[in-house]
Amino acid sequence: MAVTPKVGARFRSVVCKTEVIVLKGPGTPTDLACGGAPMVPAGSEGGVAGAVDPQHRGGTKVGKRYGDAENTLELLCSKGGEGSLSIGNTPLGEKAVKPLPASD
Repeated sequence: MAVTPKVGARFRSVVCKTEVIVLKGPGTPTDLACGGAPMVPAGSEGGVAGAVDPQHRGGTKVGKRYGDAENTLELLCSKGGEGSLSIGNTPLGEKAVKPLPASD
């Protein structure tokens, strides 16, 4: 199920507790997934159902940012879980922390 991730939109996993907020979106339909299953809008009905695909069990961490290699999508994890984030079968990597400028 392709969704168009817009800045500020919230999505949740259907196979684990992961929830994310879109910080940067491509503006085009995207196969956003977690744990190998499509993500749904955070306010949608239903709870966690099914199991995390073993190939997508990398996990997500609260407060971490995740994005694609092209830097067209950036997500902030607001609730961690055992599934890993992906666009289709392409995993999203954890973004590196930017160092703060030195104060002299």
